[in-house]
Amino acid sequence: MQSNPNKHHATQRITLLSVAVNTLLGVVKIIVGGIVGSAALVADGIHSFSDLVTDGFVLAASHYGHQGPDHDHHYGHGRIETLATLFLGSVLIFVAGGIAWSSLQRLFSAAEIPPPGIWAILLTALALATKEWLFHLTRRVAQRVGSKMLEANAWHHRSDVLSTGVVMVALVGSQFGATWVDTLAAVIVGLMVGKVGWDLLWESGRELVDTALPVSTQEDMRQVAMSVSGVEGIHDLRTRQSAGHTMLDLHVVVSPRISVSEGHEIGNEVSRRLRNAFPALTDLTFHIDPEDDTGEGDPSRFPGLPLRPDVEAALAERWASLDVWPEIREIGLHYLDGKVTVVICLDEQSPFDSDTVIHRLEAAARDIEWLSHVEVRRLAGEPFHPSTA
Repeated sequence: MQSNPNKHHATQRITLLSVAVNTLLGVVKIIVGGIVGSAALVADGIHSFSDLVTDGFVLAASHYGHQGPDHDHHYGHGRIETLATLFLGSVLIFVAGGIAWSSLQRLFSAAEIPPPGIWAILLTALALATKEWLFHLTRRVAQRVGSKMLEANAWHHRSDVLSTGVVMVALVGSQFGATWVDTLAAVIVGLMVGKVGWDLLWESGRELVDTALPVSTQEDMRQVAMSVSGVEGIHDLRTRQSAGHTMLDLHVVVSPRISVSEGHEIGNEVSRRLRNAFPALTDLTFHIDPEDDTGEGDPSRFPGLPLRPDVEAALAERWASLDVWPEIREIGLHYLDGKVTVVICLDEQSPFDSDTVIHRLEAAARDIEWLSHVEVRRLAGEPFHPSTA
C-alpha cells in the first residue's frame, strides 16, 4: 500500500484543528449550560465531545493508512480501527440514551428551568458560526487532497451546525418563557448523538462481515476490466472494504492458446486500469483462466488431471514403439473442458503426413480417458526426451 505524505499531513493538520475547536466548544458549552441550567446546551456540549470520536477515527485512519503492512498484518491495520469504531459507537449510543432519558425525566417532572440569558444565546451563535467555518475549511482540504474520509468528516461538521441550530431555537424559546423547548431540544440532540453512534456501528459492522461494494460499482469494475485487449471474460469478481480501502479479487478469462507470460501481462494491465479508475483500491488479486469455469466451483476441490510428468510417461509408454516417435521435438499440453489436448511438434523436415500422425497417435492412446485429441505442428530443434522416459 503506497503512502501519500502530503495527503497524510494535510489530513493531520485540519483534523487536529477540528479537535481543538471541538474540545473548546464542548468545555464552554457544558460549563455555561450548567451555570444557566440549560439541558439543551449541556447536551450540545456532549455532542461536541462526541465529534472528537470522529476526529480520532480520522487521525487513526490517516496514521495507519500512512504506514504500510508489517510482518504481523499483511493486509494493514484497518481491522483494528474497525474494532475501535464498534466500541466507540456503542459508547455514543449509551451516552445518547442517558441524555434523552434524563431530559425526559426533567420534562415529565415539570422542573423549573430559568431563562438561559443573552450570553448563552451568544455562545451558541458563535459555536454555530465556528462549526460552519470548520465545515467549509475541511471540505476544501478534502477536495484538494482527494480524501473521501475527510470530506465525510466535513459533512459531520455540517450536521453539528444543524444540532446547534436546534439548541439556539431552544435557548431563545426558554428566554421568552417556553422552557419546555429546552428539554425537547436536549432530547433531539441526544437522538443526533445516538445516530452518530449507530452510523459508526453500522458501517464498521458491514466492514467486519466483508460487505461488498454496491452492485453498480462492481459492474463499473467489470467494464473497466473487460476494456483490456485480450480479456474474453470476467467472473468471480468479489469486493470488500476495510478502513476506507477496497480489496478486489477477480478471475480473468483469456485465450487458452496464448503463453503464460502473455496471460499474466493481460492480468497486470487489468490491475493497472482498475487501480487508476478506483483510487481506493489498495489490494487486487487476479487469477488467469483459459476458459470460463463459472458455476463449476473451486477446481482444486475435485480430482485433477495428470500433470506433465505423468502425461509424458503415459504417452511414452504407448508411442515409443512408433516410428514417428524419434521425429517429435516438443509436446505441448492444453487443459481444456476437463481433458488434455496434446500438441505434437514434429521436426520440420519430417516426412510424415500430419493427418496420418494424428490418426496413429490417437489410435495408440485410445485407452487414455483424459486425452481429448492430438494436434501436430512443425518445429526445428533437438529430438524430444520425455522427463520420465
